[in-house]
Amino acid sequence: MTVVFHDQQLYIDLKIEAVRRNRSASEIVSEAVLEWLQNKEDEELIPVAESAIADWEQNGGFKLEDVDREIEAARVKFQKNAVVAEKKNVRH
Repeated sequence: MTVVFHDQQLYIDLKIEAVRRNRSASEIVSEAVLEWLQNKEDEELIPVAESAIADWEQNGGFKLEDVDREIEAARVKFQKNAVVAEKKNVRH
């Protein structure tokens, strides 16, 4: 495939950057196109993610902070129970 640059300065900048990076101009262009395509794909997923979040909020769910708080409370309770059980098993 041949890429025609209508902007001569862009073409010069590409060639300079290729030399700096010790890479071919075609590698840099391919990398840039791949990155652009991935960004477009991500942009298309944003409405899907927003819809999923809205559905989650509407139909119930748990906030991560609430889950973290519950886990910490359970951990503390477990540790207290373990200490109590350990004290009961200690003979004086």
